[in-house]
Amino acid sequence: MPTFGIRFLDHLAPAKTLVEWAVLAEKKGFDFCWFPHDIFCKNTWVMTTAVAMATNKIRIGSVGTNPYSIDPSEIATYIATLDELSKGRVVLGLGLHTEKMVQWLGIEVADMITRTREAIEVIRKLLKGEIVAYRGKEFQWTDQCYLRFKPYRDKIPLYGCGFGREYLAMTGEIGDGSLPMATPPESAKNMVAPIYEGIKKSGRKPEDVDIAGCAWFSVSESATAAEDSIRKIIAYFGSYLEEKSLNAIGLSLKDFTVIKQEVMAGRYADAEALVTDPMLGLAVVGTPQQVIPKIEQLVASGMTQIVIGGPLGPDPKKTIELLGDQVLPYFH
Repeated sequence: MPTFGIRFLDHLAPAKTLVEWAVLAEKKGFDFCWFPHDIFCKNTWVMTTAVAMATNKIRIGSVGTNPYSIDPSEIATYIATLDELSKGRVVLGLGLHTEKMVQWLGIEVADMITRTREAIEVIRKLLKGEIVAYRGKEFQWTDQCYLRFKPYRDKIPLYGCGFGREYLAMTGEIGDGSLPMATPPESAKNMVAPIYEGIKKSGRKPEDVDIAGCAWFSVSESATAAEDSIRKIIAYFGSYLEEKSLNAIGLSLKDFTVIKQEVMAGRYADAEALVTDPMLGLAVVGTPQQVIPKIEQLVASGMTQIVIGGPLGPDPKKTIELLGDQVLPYFH
């Protein structure tokens, strides 16, 4: 039986409303609440802290906290402090689903795998109360690198965020969980295979690692309304997806060339109008009953947590209610 997470894109609503939706998600039976940690978007640490203070059971985490624009020392103190506030409900998604946003800052993105691996290693050492005099390829720390307070837990689940076969394999090798993009759903099995390779390399079993597939969803009582709601997300983010993932439903990056040009020019409505019906297949779209088979497909691929993100639907609050009342009970 899978667990379910909900992932809130920051532009869906004002910050206070997002917190209210997280409270509703907890009430409706969601197990996790995730916030993408994207550059120049609402601050994920603020959002997760607000949700922690407003909820009681749901686990709270970020997706794509990257070890380039944020130092692992800051990441460690953030999750340790939030874990204390939430009484042990914090998880962390560390890594990148794309290098492009970091490059916006003029930061060189070279060996993402080594940098993510080393960041996870030093954060774990800090949480255990160790003095982390670390000499790695990416990080060189002195003997003054240690937490000045005792964490609520000395082990917080660290999920690796990655893309590409080698990076995904690394998340399976060292992560407590992995957060691959499952966009489109047909590409999910391609994401799980290298994660399994990494898990095997670590000497663990697949059930030891939570594979939390991040999918785009748009759910409504009206299938047409659900389709219209997803077009904006596909127009903006489609060109960031991997070629192999797009190929899973007969698309390629070339199909997004003109759409990307419109987005880069700020002509978002024009970009949205260029989204074709086949592109809608990048997401899980439809009524509650229509999306259940797609979720079953994700579970069959090896996903142990279904992370529902994207626009959610034309009315996100209603979508949370529909999912909680009609979809989650089917799987529970």
